[in-house]
Amino acid sequence: MGLTLAEKILSHKAGREARAEELVVVEVDQVMVVDSIAGSFFRRLEYLEATPRYPERVSIVIDHVAPAANLEVAKAQKEIREWGHKHGIRVFDVGRGVCHQVLIEEGLAQPGWIVVGSDSHSTTYGAVGAFGTGMGATDIALAAASGRTWLRVPESVKVAFRGRLPQGVTAKDAALEMVRLLTAEGATYMAVEIHLTEGAEALGRGERMTLANLTVEAGAKAGLVVPSGEILDLYRVPEWLYPDPDARYVREVEIDLSRLTPRVSVPFYVDNVHEVAEVWGKRVDQVFIGTCTNGRLEDLRAAAEVLKGRKVAPGVRLLVIPASSQVLEEAARDGTLLTLLEAGATIGTPGCGPCMGRHMGVLAPGEVCVSTSNRNFRGRMGAPEAEIYLASPRVAAASAVAGYLTTPEELEGSHA
Repeated sequence: MGLTLAEKILSHKAGREARAEELVVVEVDQVMVVDSIAGSFFRRLEYLEATPRYPERVSIVIDHVAPAANLEVAKAQKEIREWGHKHGIRVFDVGRGVCHQVLIEEGLAQPGWIVVGSDSHSTTYGAVGAFGTGMGATDIALAAASGRTWLRVPESVKVAFRGRLPQGVTAKDAALEMVRLLTAEGATYMAVEIHLTEGAEALGRGERMTLANLTVEAGAKAGLVVPSGEILDLYRVPEWLYPDPDARYVREVEIDLSRLTPRVSVPFYVDNVHEVAEVWGKRVDQVFIGTCTNGRLEDLRAAAEVLKGRKVAPGVRLLVIPASSQVLEEAARDGTLLTLLEAGATIGTPGCGPCMGRHMGVLAPGEVCVSTSNRNFRGRMGAPEAEIYLASPRVAAASAVAGYLTTPEELEGSHA
């Protein structure tokens, strides 16, 4: 019996064949720490009386509350800068962007690597064929101190996307459909192995990041996109980094991209996914375009395409937060930013923004937000009585203009 992609990577790192359910100890290629966990990470290293074994393999990203929202956060971020300087650790400071976007841009996640991060959406690195997974502060500190970690080799679920996306349908819609089919617990501690076939190979790196990012919402330990398309041009992909044809999967799911329609995740569960048409007309107070799920240049461009020549509806707040400084610079250079501003958008510092409800757009009781982020749990962005609807940048932009949940196509029709 052959090996899945997760088994291939962990076998390669362990130096022996490793199959699902076995325990392995493996070298870690990159340890990522976010600002909100950094203090706990430092305290655990102090408890261990240890320092990072390979400083060049550790990155700290100040993104979750950037810039600092209060005095305590400011003190914590000051400690990050001082600790990083003392130990020779790479620190990406305020304004550089969301951790996962930054590590991909910086080449700190590569095909076949193991990347552990103190953020659950570290599955995003699977977009380039890296085994990325989130861990708590203790495991992250041990990985930094030893240069290694232990893992139970996960079983795998195979998700095959085939065909091409119709006009107006995006990778976010495909990702939400995947979570709907798998359910919130359907891939708990499994690797979701994503295959792109029959035209789906055309999905770019950013779109693959959206797919891998949302696998954790089905409980996945890792989300791995089998390398194809532009990934083969952008990276040196090892010949061994492919699943065997006779690999064993716990479950196989197939999604025909050509039949998809715009999707929205309805409060208060990510897997509560419906067609936008089913919730059309829902009043909107705030629209948020950004995050590690959909804050990339192509996402901002998609929103700008909808917003061009239009204005945000009275009473609606449109927050746009680029996923990185690189995205912000490119959006400024190609005119995307100006289009967003002319429509009435407020542009925020690259980072996580209001995704987890700590600053820069916290929701009040009773407010409704359409967000391109990844979670709509009760209280995620502020008040427990607020509602979050997860959608693509196109749907988010159209909803900002209409003042209610809708699609660009319906918006066009209403103006005809």
